[in-house]
Amino acid sequence: MVATKSALTPLAQSSGAAAWPGISGNYAADVRAFSQYWCCALEKLDGLPARRDRSEEQKASAIAIIEDARKSRSRFLSAHAVRLYRELTNDLGRFRRVEELAYAAAEAVPGLCPTRERVAGESTLVQADKDGHEVDQGLFFNAVLADRECGLHLCHAMLLPRKEAVDRLEQLRKEGRVELEHAAVERQGKASFVYLKNSRYLNAEDDSTVADVETAVDLALLDPETSVCVLRGGKIDNGKHAGQRVFCTGINLTHIYYGRLSYLWYLIRDLGFINKFYRGLAVPDASPDEMIGDSIEKPWIAAIDKFAIGGGCQYILSTDYNIAGKDAYMTLPARKEGIIPGIANMRMPRFVGDRATRQAIMADMRIDCDSHTGRQICDLIVEPDAMDAAIHDTVDRLTNSGVVSASGNRRAMRIAAEPLDLFRTYMAVYAREQAYCHFSPALINNLERFWNAQSRKV
Repeated sequence: MVATKSALTPLAQSSGAAAWPGISGNYAADVRAFSQYWCCALEKLDGLPARRDRSEEQKASAIAIIEDARKSRSRFLSAHAVRLYRELTNDLGRFRRVEELAYAAAEAVPGLCPTRERVAGESTLVQADKDGHEVDQGLFFNAVLADRECGLHLCHAMLLPRKEAVDRLEQLRKEGRVELEHAAVERQGKASFVYLKNSRYLNAEDDSTVADVETAVDLALLDPETSVCVLRGGKIDNGKHAGQRVFCTGINLTHIYYGRLSYLWYLIRDLGFINKFYRGLAVPDASPDEMIGDSIEKPWIAAIDKFAIGGGCQYILSTDYNIAGKDAYMTLPARKEGIIPGIANMRMPRFVGDRATRQAIMADMRIDCDSHTGRQICDLIVEPDAMDAAIHDTVDRLTNSGVVSASGNRRAMRIAAEPLDLFRTYMAVYAREQAYCHFSPALINNLERFWNAQSRKV
């Protein structure tokens, strides 16, 4: 169906926006027609003043240009996302991670997704001053993940070990430890310990940490000398918690406010190392699907010192055994942050039920680890000064009795609760909705109201 002027939004009509191209059914012809339309729209948008300097009339024109181009991208993707993904992956014969695919799509179909240069240009702006071109990456990955075959192929790609981990594996074998800027992995007996290291921000997550954490997780799983993994926060250098361990404060809200967090971070994180906690590492020549596939798996123990806030809480919904100090607590302050808390919406109800999950996500409920609800997530509660002993006792208990059945039991539980295909469908929705949340004016308002972000330093 060819879009006519009457099909355009009122804003588009008032701005004089051209009608969308029609879907012809010919891929090459549609690429040419839609690319020309999108590039023309981007040229018009670039001809306006910067977002913060626009008049009300210019703001309305910009919204019309962006919204109509975005709707036409959804139309194009509904017809051609599968064809495009197959071309970008040599008909599913090549694995490409999301951070590579996003820009490969931008090159293959100009205007469909933002180029590296456009994203880099907007990265210098505070979040409120961005036009949100990265939302179009969310539309692309929504369409890819919505297709079962392409979506599972992308999940497979993101479960493979990072090249950085493969390159460091020999060092780990020889030295028993690999130190990265924002994470470390260390062999202690039969366990691989992964430590989070972002002391200045109380082990918060951002673009600077995600690759190091995933590399450390990969190395922990790849180490042939260990059979169980432990995740723990590193010690804090200064301030209230100096010299103490804290688990994780979740997403770096200050970085979001100042435009330092990319949209792709969400997908790299949740399709990457958090899914690896839950599913292990994929191998290139076998599907990671639970029924017919294969994976490299070890049980994960999470050690919760002080707090597991936001993303930190999401971690422990993906691990196998959780140990917490009596003074520790968990929160999922998604409402105050204005974003979706990763995969917690799907995983947390399995622990505490739907009602408590809604209270945590929508009503800011704090969950003390040493409480009825907290004990539904945490397996062992100990005195804060007994954490080290509890961790090593748990490792000894798990490894001395053998963990030969761990992989089989993990797969059996996943197929009942969250098979890979269910995860794929969740991530299809998440990819789109998180993109809109990340560039929503409500997110900025929330950060200023609840986080006082405008007065914090990067």
